[in-house]
Amino acid sequence: MATGEDRRAALLLLALLLAGVFARFVATDGGAPGAVGYRAAGVDRPTRDSVAARAERLARPLGPGERIDVDLAPAEELIRLPRIGPSLARRIVDDRETRGPFGSLEGLDRVSGVGPALLEAIGRNVTFSGRAAGTAGGEPRRVRVNTASKEELATLPGIGPALAAAIVRSRERGGPFGRVEDLERVPGIGPRTVERLRARVQLP
Repeated sequence: MATGEDRRAALLLLALLLAGVFARFVATDGGAPGAVGYRAAGVDRPTRDSVAARAERLARPLGPGERIDVDLAPAEELIRLPRIGPSLARRIVDDRETRGPFGSLEGLDRVSGVGPALLEAIGRNVTFSGRAAGTAGGEPRRVRVNTASKEELATLPGIGPALAAAIVRSRERGGPFGRVEDLERVPGIGPRTVERLRARVQLP
């Protein structure tokens, strides 16, 4: 049978055990005993406020008279424009980094996925601070379709590398183009594209 001395010893041991657990809990800032904390050196995780602020900024519609400089804006600003989603915004930035600034709505037309309807939708919301390569006085240089290289032809609105190569093949097989409408003999070029090219090409 346990004596009073035994009970006092047991209570003392229990008190010491509880004191040890409490001290360990406080030393680990409330974490579980034995838990390992990890924090990458030099890496600051974004706070909820900064993430929320960025999301709010990207979702904010354009204000009256507000314009975005397409020759400078990052993709996350371009997606605020009407009808421009993340993938098209990325293509615009990639094209700008590869071929230089657009300089005008006509210059922006060289990007795959950009057409007359989209240009009309964003026209009042954009500005261009750069000057497109091959322009003088802000006017685009005309391309001589019968002598231009594939690279030069690919800079025309609505004409990418594939159509540029097709124009060269048609020129080599069927002879030079006599007028702009003759471009319709190239597979993939129709009346709508011809109208977009009319002010940008030089023939014969």
